[in-house]
Amino acid sequence: MTTRDEWRPDIGTNARPLFRAIVEALRRDIASGRLGDGDRLPPQRVLAAHLGIDFTTVTRAYAEARRQGLVATHTGRGTYVRFPGSLSHNPARPEHPDRNTLIDMTMNLPPQPRDAHFQDRLATGLAAVQSMPGALDLLQYSPGAGQTADKGAATRWFQGRLDPVDPDCVLVSAGTQSALTAVLTMLAGPGDHVCTEALTYPVFRALCAQLRIGTIGLDMDEAGLRPEAFRAACKAHAPKALYCCPTLHNPTTATMTERRRRDIADIAAEFGIPLIEDDAYGRLPDPAPRALAAFAPDNTYLVSGLSKCLAPGLRIAYVHAPGPRQANRLASALRATALMPTPMTAALAAYWIETGSADEILRAIRRDAVVRQSVAGEILDPGSFRSDPQAFHGWLTLPEHWSRSEFTSHMRSAGVALVASDAFATVPNPPHAVRLCLGAAPTPEELERVLWTVRDALAGPPAVSAAVG
Repeated sequence: MTTRDEWRPDIGTNARPLFRAIVEALRRDIASGRLGDGDRLPPQRVLAAHLGIDFTTVTRAYAEARRQGLVATHTGRGTYVRFPGSLSHNPARPEHPDRNTLIDMTMNLPPQPRDAHFQDRLATGLAAVQSMPGALDLLQYSPGAGQTADKGAATRWFQGRLDPVDPDCVLVSAGTQSALTAVLTMLAGPGDHVCTEALTYPVFRALCAQLRIGTIGLDMDEAGLRPEAFRAACKAHAPKALYCCPTLHNPTTATMTERRRRDIADIAAEFGIPLIEDDAYGRLPDPAPRALAAFAPDNTYLVSGLSKCLAPGLRIAYVHAPGPRQANRLASALRATALMPTPMTAALAAYWIETGSADEILRAIRRDAVVRQSVAGEILDPGSFRSDPQAFHGWLTLPEHWSRSEFTSHMRSAGVALVASDAFATVPNPPHAVRLCLGAAPTPEELERVLWTVRDALAGPPAVSAAVG
């Protein structure tokens, strides 16, 4: 039997896609007897390193080999050769996830890849924070907008996407939701209206409802909200602000072009409309685009949370206000609504940023997101699934024979919790779609099983309730 690190495929030098060359070599080696039923193939990273090619190419090759029935993957054990006689009738589809274990895709979580070394970084970071001079002060109340060291880390986090960064405009908050609450209470009140994309962050919708602030949904296309829709809303409604997510938009993954960012900035300046930029996913693309605030520095509140780019429990967000006066007002609003960010968490975040750990974690998350998007691309119809290679969520259009409520209910009964477009909509008649959060599954292999469950459901008719007579 071939051991896991021994197989070295001969993929030649011709121009066909590399992933197909690997599959062809695998098929040849099975036919020649070089590989036998049950032989374990090398891990994808090992094979990629040996061949000197991109890891995602090997991932795609293994996925295609599974589709053709040449191999089977077992979580935690690896990928194995399967002879035709040993295959089930659909070898490409792994077993469905345990229906008693819910894969919760209602929260858009970043994956936690092994090569991010979270456990080690957490232990090292906490030990470093504990050994800092005055560490016991982290158990006391702190300034509502963050300590000086925290603001220094925030300034570094913004660099490259918002230049120059004014230290007098930087604040630290207890997560994105806290920052959005404080900014919104500064800019609008009951009976006022703010503009948003037609599909927007559900928490922002709920916040507006709680504060009795109306929302004006703006038409979108593949590059995000349309500038002409924003201009029309400014003329017709005189909104108090525009809230938007210009990079890897939640839920559609749309990213505004630089030209569009300039257009939005120009319209906001023309009508005197403050901008609230939710930069939750802004650091994920590589290279990351310049923030919208870079084109409208005098009237944009840039909110950059760490929960989506690093870890969900790192409830820290950095805010860059349009100027020192607005920063002072925002500091008061942050103190009134959330008092302060947790000093220990803020110190850990600052340590990770200053030592480079944050960048290394971010790179690992990017790599894992690419793998997960590759898995999704192999299983889901590209005509109905929209995403971005470096996002860890995607937008799935449903077939007409499913209603959104029926589909999400069916998927929950199958062990997968999803969110339909209704939760994001600020306009009537939302798209017939659901959001898929690819980071929710613990591993890419688990995600593969989940997505086969989704694909099977899409292909079949809605189940008829047993209670219907």
